[in-house]
Amino acid sequence: MSIRPLALAAVAAAALSACAPAPAADFAWSQRTGQAAIEGRVAYAQDGKSYACVASAGLTPETPYTRARFRTLYGSTDRAAVPAAVVRARTVPDASADYTGFVRSEPCRDGRFRFSDLPDGGWFLIVPVRTGDEPPLVLMRRVDTRGGRVVNVTL
Repeated sequence: MSIRPLALAAVAAAALSACAPAPAADFAWSQRTGQAAIEGRVAYAQDGKSYACVASAGLTPETPYTRARFRTLYGSTDRAAVPAAVVRARTVPDASADYTGFVRSEPCRDGRFRFSDLPDGGWFLIVPVRTGDEPPLVLMRRVDTRGGRVVNVTL
């Protein structure tokens, strides 16, 4: 079964969907323009198999709301590699909360991505990956930006 890259992006966005507003004031800091950047590359391997990024990388501001949501969806607020189907199947409180306007997205090109002009703060990085015909995984990592520096992340 083939899953289109946009469908995988939707899986990663399962944490980012729907109708009711999330506490917008908690996200305000993330809308400022900063000088920091996150440069990432996918080098994930499991059981001797290498995984590749198959869609866009997503970057979600860390707030009390997103921290609780990511703990439920990914089982961690630090880092995780979770089957996309498991993320989709998990239920979170206030599943209809919409904070997609605060989420940034960048395409993966040759397994690399870059988020620029970021303010200082905590972020959740989400990247859907797959190997061969196996079901996709979603990689999640918490990243801090500080002092206008470039943060290099290898997933």
